[in-house]
Amino acid sequence: MSELSHGERVAIARLRALIELLPTTLDRHLADSGIHSFEYTLLEALYEADDSRLQLSALATRTNATLPRLSRVVSGLERKGLIVRVACPHDGRATNAELTAEGERVFLSVRPLYDAALRTLIFDELGSAGTSALAEITYTILAKLDPGHRFSATDAEAESVSDCAADPAPPKQDCPADPSR
Repeated sequence: MSELSHGERVAIARLRALIELLPTTLDRHLADSGIHSFEYTLLEALYEADDSRLQLSALATRTNATLPRLSRVVSGLERKGLIVRVACPHDGRATNAELTAEGERVFLSVRPLYDAALRTLIFDELGSAGTSALAEITYTILAKLDPGHRFSATDAEAESVSDCAADPAPPKQDCPADPSR
């Protein structure tokens, strides 16, 4: 194989910088809210789920998280009183995460900060065409990295915004806690 071109090296360097900087920059924008950007992502997924509840494995998939990372963050959100773990009524072996009333209040109060941060940091500069290009480029890379579609963002079956795998609102299913059923 040949060496990477100068342009390829620049692209990778910028991608690495983006991966490093985006979470910490979002966390700084949310600092006064008392939650981090990944905690916000979990609250958002639960807020938009049927009955504000998801099986932990489904929550990991929806938020593109590993189970160990999800477990640590869920424990922290439990200590803050923002979510609770409850047994899944449809599967005795599974545990659900459920958004509390306080979790919903915190999520709704943080949402404008989060949205404003993303608009300021990313979307205002990209515009509509740039946003579409970003979605296409990141999907192409993610599809190679996650060929088994473990993360919801790599689901190519999504046909509309409401079906989009990156949209935390799960489609209606038999078990409200498990969008994979």
